[in-house]
Amino acid sequence: MPFSRSGINLSVIYDFVMQLFFTTPTFQKHKIHDFRGFVCGQDYVFEPVDGLKKGYMTAQRKGVKRGDWIILENDSRFYQYQVEEIDYYSEPPDMWIALLSQAVIDNF
Repeated sequence: MPFSRSGINLSVIYDFVMQLFFTTPTFQKHKIHDFRGFVCGQDYVFEPVDGLKKGYMTAQRKGVKRGDWIILENDSRFYQYQVEEIDYYSEPPDMWIALLSQAVIDNF
């Protein structure tokens, strides 16, 4: 009877424990979007900030999300960035502008 006095329902506890043990956690995996071979100023626009450590990029590609990686090429050098913030345009729906931070990708 101590459970009824405290207002704790055993079925609520049971449901919580079952959900805790039998629910598979979903982890968001960040994608790599490779823009090597694309032409800056034609296929996308990159505006550097603070040297090349950060920058704003505008492009058209579906599925780019915060945390994703973007690989750019400039003068035969590759630069890896992570998407810090992203905003999609309403028209066309796959066009976006993102704030990128330079980072290192283990394998690309």
